[in-house]
Amino acid sequence: MKNFTGFRVLLYAQRTINGFYLIKVIGTAMSTQKEKYPSTFNIEDFNSTTVLTKNALQKEKESKGEIDEYNPYEHRHLDHPNTFTGALIHLLKTSLGTGILAVPFAYRSVGFGTGLVGTVLIGALCTHTVTLLVSASQRMCRQTQVPQLSFAETVESVFKNGPEQVRGWSTFSRIFVEIGLILTYLFSDSVYSVFVGTSLKEIVDFYCPDARSYGMEYYLIAQMIPLLFLCQIRPLKFLVPFSTVANGSMVVAFAVTFFYMFRDAEHVSVSERSAVKADVMGIPHFVSTVVFAMEGIGAIMPLENSMVEAGFLGCPGVLYIAMSSIITLYASIGFVGYYAYGDGTQASIITNLPTDEWASQLARGCIALSIFFTFMLQFYVPMEITWKNVKPHIPKHSRNIAQILIRLVGVIFAIGVAIAVPDLSALISLVGAVFFSTLGIFVPALVDTIIKWEDGLGRYNWILIKNILICIFSVFALVSGGYFSVLEMLYPVHKD
Repeated sequence: MKNFTGFRVLLYAQRTINGFYLIKVIGTAMSTQKEKYPSTFNIEDFNSTTVLTKNALQKEKESKGEIDEYNPYEHRHLDHPNTFTGALIHLLKTSLGTGILAVPFAYRSVGFGTGLVGTVLIGALCTHTVTLLVSASQRMCRQTQVPQLSFAETVESVFKNGPEQVRGWSTFSRIFVEIGLILTYLFSDSVYSVFVGTSLKEIVDFYCPDARSYGMEYYLIAQMIPLLFLCQIRPLKFLVPFSTVANGSMVVAFAVTFFYMFRDAEHVSVSERSAVKADVMGIPHFVSTVVFAMEGIGAIMPLENSMVEAGFLGCPGVLYIAMSSIITLYASIGFVGYYAYGDGTQASIITNLPTDEWASQLARGCIALSIFFTFMLQFYVPMEITWKNVKPHIPKHSRNIAQILIRLVGVIFAIGVAIAVPDLSALISLVGAVFFSTLGIFVPALVDTIIKWEDGLGRYNWILIKNILICIFSVFALVSGGYFSVLEMLYPVHKD
């Protein structure tokens, strides 16, 4: 009996030791897991004493008026954060698209003097409205204590937390912005596809005369095949290498283009070019084209939200560095392009380059490559918006295939529009007038007015007056630019 009792004691002791060993193993594993993934959990999150202490400290700070302001950057836990350089490259690439090649044609509509002044003013206006939007987004992030807000979410939050009279419009404002962004960037990708197809056709026709009978649709379908695969790339950070290649190709193309423009401008006198033109259709066409070329409003908030450190605004900041470079480049290429070719300036300045020299063909190839890769960056915006609204309605096991299908449909739609609408210059003007002037100029000014309504609109209400003038300019660009763009599609009076 004593032996049996002793055996039970030994067995109990062994089980106790095993239990302690198991607890130790689990504890070690948990410690290792925590070290490997330090952001997975924190034991303080489950400690009521810690929470009570934090609450007590917070109340003490509140009583002393020392409340810590919510910093959205400290709460952004991103799988693929963007660096300052990455965001700058993306913003440059977003604004350096096909529009820049149409700027000399826009100068042809108003003259080089009006063009230079107008480019600087429109560039400053676009920079200002982007600043208004990002500032509003950061303020609403702090006020609502969320780490990031998209363009549409920012507008909705401003309406929802604004004066009583506008709160009922919050949902409508979000839907309006989302639909506008989707259409803007899908149609912009259509413009890009037409441009790439045109450049490819010019190159192939030169080196293979037998292929001149092939229509534009063959080149559009040819580029659609790789885009169906490349547009499946989802994280914005993974698009940085493509943007780098695109920027490098763009630099080469611009260098060659500037060479030809300066060469052709050597024997041109200033008296042969108009500084100011009194053309009724000229100003709306110029404004809408330059706005289309410079504005990248839909990519602004995704880029800002992809940064985990402040640096998008301010001086030096991503926005001001990028826009200063863009304004300088646009003014230069617009002036030199029009000065070199005058009233013979084409809708795309590349078309004015000779077709029988290898350097000009290199420029065409580099531009086509650059715009081709830009397609993916522009495509990111409508897909993010669409997926955000569709995702909750799709079962988890089907979400991957669903997103693949949505992206395939998006590419096919953009290429389909490109096949249906071959008029490049008129389409650029129309998209700039209708979409970019509304989303990039009118909406930020309206949002800034609402968010500052209760805080005060400055001495003599100068903020209100300033924003009203911005909205009037936007409406002018929308109505006049849209009207004359449609006329140009029906009656291409500006084309040689």
